[in-house]
Amino acid sequence: MALLVAGAAAPAAAQELPAPPSLRVAVDTTTTTVGGRLHLTVTVEHAPDATVEWPDSLDLAPFEVLGAVVNPTAMADGRATTTAVLTLATFELGELEIPSFTVGVASSGGVTELVTDPFGIAVVSVGLDEGQDIRGIRGPLSIPRSLLVIGLWLLALVLAAGGGWWLARRARQRPTDEGPVTEGPPRPAHEVAYEELEWLESSGLLGQGRIKEYHIEVSDIIRRYLEGRYAIRAPEMTSREVLERLKDTDVAWDVHDRFAAFLEHCDLVKFAKHRPSPTACALIVPDARALVDATLPPPEPEPEEEGEEEGDGTRPDAAPLAGVEAA
Repeated sequence: MALLVAGAAAPAAAQELPAPPSLRVAVDTTTTTVGGRLHLTVTVEHAPDATVEWPDSLDLAPFEVLGAVVNPTAMADGRATTTAVLTLATFELGELEIPSFTVGVASSGGVTELVTDPFGIAVVSVGLDEGQDIRGIRGPLSIPRSLLVIGLWLLALVLAAGGGWWLARRARQRPTDEGPVTEGPPRPAHEVAYEELEWLESSGLLGQGRIKEYHIEVSDIIRRYLEGRYAIRAPEMTSREVLERLKDTDVAWDVHDRFAAFLEHCDLVKFAKHRPSPTACALIVPDARALVDATLPPPEPEPEEEGEEEGDGTRPDAAPLAGVEAA
């Protein structure tokens, strides 16, 4: 009897163990047009005390993530359900695939990683002709030859020309009390760079997830600074060309290496679809500001004070002539 009771209790204890987390993925359509939007829904079922760890950034090339919304966790039958809806778009044609990505579920027992299934999407051109028939060539448009229409067009041209001549003549005869506008001296390149970096840091691009645009802006600011500071046409050069030109300046070798690491990091984000961590993104503007600090121009010498007191024509250290008593 004891063995039978123990055997009956074992399945009951096994039923009390929490079920492992699971994941489902669905799309609202499997056919879209170039630039059209589709929605990818990711649903994670997990224990009530667990939390879902969504990726900080997603690279779903050839699809671009336009937005992501995470719905509040819902509870039902002792299980929790967390859902995220991703808005995607692509600008390529053909049979494409949404790649898989990993979602983590953290609980007291550790983190469980769940991988989504890839989805095939057919992308067609906008305005596809369903009939697949070649349309006939349209005939030439006829130009109306009514003398009244031609006369009205000529009158409009004459009035427009006369109005322009009158405005130009009035502008030449208008008196003005203001002298010629003269532009002041150009601002120092480091002052402009500091202001632009401060604007970028408070622009909110990082908070909106626009990491690529953020790195493009900070790279352009440093390139414009190098153009103003060292007369290097950095905005029009590749990073390698910029670094070669920096060798001809008074930039120290360690600062040159810091410029090389900075430009390489920005190029990886701009051209290689590199997704840096949030910490690295937050440090890119302080790194740029430190490069400007390290290459500030030397301070200008202060002008000498005029109006120094003149002496009586004799040197202070001149000794009295021999044989003449000092007064």
